[in-house]
Amino acid sequence: MSNIRQARKAVVARILEGDGRASHAQRGAAFNNTGLAEPLRTLVGKVAMHAFNVTDQDIAAARASGLTEDQIFEIVVCAAIGQAKRQYDTALEALEAATGRSEHAPRDPR
Repeated sequence: MSNIRQARKAVVARILEGDGRASHAQRGAAFNNTGLAEPLRTLVGKVAMHAFNVTDQDIAAARASGLTEDQIFEIVVCAAIGQAKRQYDTALEALEAATGRSEHAPRDPR
């Protein structure tokens, strides 16, 4: 399991701190779904909560605000991975509460 944890951390570090076309601040805001101005607030909110509602107009609005296709892509990826991480962390907390065991506790080999 530690390889999975390490891989998750590496992905998050790469999308937030690695080279990219979107700024680190934009990627971090999209990842956390906070502090974004329109039209990114709407786009990132939809990606995080109701991705099936993202429209061509949402992408066009982001492009019209001066963002490139690469920047929009990176911001959308950060939004999706940020939401997935929040959901995963919430699931682990619920599992720990239900079983009384943390993710880091040794597993019963049976």
